[in-house]
Amino acid sequence: MTPSEAHSLQKAHFRANPNPSLKHRLTRLRSLRAELLRREDDIHAALWADFKKPSPEVELTEMLATLIELHHAIRHLASWIKPLRASNPVFLVGTSTNTVRFPKGPSLIIAPWNYPILLTLGPLVHATAAGCPVIIKPSEHTPNAADLVDEIISAVYPPEEAFVFKGGPERAQELLAMDVQHIHFTGSARVGRIIMESAAKCLASVTLELGGKSPTYVHSDADPLKAARSICFGKFSNAGQTCIAPDYLLVHQDVAARLLDALRDEILAGYTSGKGDADLACIVTPVHFERQLSLLDDARTMGAKVAIGGGSNISDRRLEATVLTDVPLASRLMQEEIFGPILPFITVASQEEALDIILDRPPPLSTYVFTSDESVLERFSSSVRTGAVCRNTTLLHFVQPFGPFGGEGTSGIGRSHGEAGYRAFSNEQVVLRRRWGSWILRLLLPPYTKRTSQWSRLFRHFT
Repeated sequence: MTPSEAHSLQKAHFRANPNPSLKHRLTRLRSLRAELLRREDDIHAALWADFKKPSPEVELTEMLATLIELHHAIRHLASWIKPLRASNPVFLVGTSTNTVRFPKGPSLIIAPWNYPILLTLGPLVHATAAGCPVIIKPSEHTPNAADLVDEIISAVYPPEEAFVFKGGPERAQELLAMDVQHIHFTGSARVGRIIMESAAKCLASVTLELGGKSPTYVHSDADPLKAARSICFGKFSNAGQTCIAPDYLLVHQDVAARLLDALRDEILAGYTSGKGDADLACIVTPVHFERQLSLLDDARTMGAKVAIGGGSNISDRRLEATVLTDVPLASRLMQEEIFGPILPFITVASQEEALDIILDRPPPLSTYVFTSDESVLERFSSSVRTGAVCRNTTLLHFVQPFGPFGGEGTSGIGRSHGEAGYRAFSNEQVVLRRRWGSWILRLLLPPYTKRTSQWSRLFRHFT
């Protein structure tokens, strides 16, 4: 089946079934959950084959995170679908107003490679909850996961409801030429701009999850051991290939030496090759691996010092968890999203200096603050244009289904997860009913007289 044929099939199906029942949507979601659990061993094998992702990380960041999204949608979908009753202003007395959410229609999901199960099936959960048929393109960089995603979706959905097309950029361009109603894309800001250009041609809405340089500020009162534990997991799990990973550290000078020691201990305990290859993911492709080495070389050439790690193994595309100090702000490490296990460690004299560095860069997808002082958190929350601010932890906001996830500007557009994801694929329709009081409107209709203006001015007092 060609993309054009699949799209035509889904459009015809949606025209005949424009608002799938709650029962139908829940049946699909429960079947997807069952199939995901049934294929768990295959998921572990596929992600190991693609980039040697450790089993515990698969369980946490792929299986558990996807199941959280599924459980939440199944549990709350009935309440999301209910019409929302609106209050009436006095001048609309005699009417009632509801807001009803209907599916937008045939949609497109373009998924990334770094979490190929979670970031493919997560948006599919939202589209299914909303009642939208959808075409999915998994990433070509994780071919084993793409094959498995195709099998899972084909086992749960008929092609008129969900269909997978595999391939590279050429396939993506072919899919983007379709007149879909909504596009959900996870990836780089560069490609996000291409997605928006394509969406503009058919006036499709978009959800763009784009990443960016998520900063981490460690205040003088932070617990260095707890901060190091959270920072290392956020940065070095999945070999740093996470859109909300701490991208660089801004560390108050009063705690810098203790934090650096704590990071060294944490890395030696859990993120080195000495722990065994089964505990470390590799960089996804040779091209991505060479980019990491290039970023590292550029920083060292400009004067950065490797404080921890720095080694690499080209044969299996593994790079040690690496921390660099004295990193120039003009280096590529501080200008580009790193998306690998390299962590710049920058010492600052105050939170104001840290904020200046953050605000000199585009809005980050996430911001992390380690402190016991609530006022410090509030300062960062009010000052930084960011999708999330987390205190004394990293990554956890991604698996908080009651909170909308997304960025701003170059870090993203729109929101997903939980009800926010459902709403992204839904169109809100106002239904207003006149029950009585139609005589009120006659006071404002032609033929216009002086009294018409008097009534009009009177109604201003009741708005």
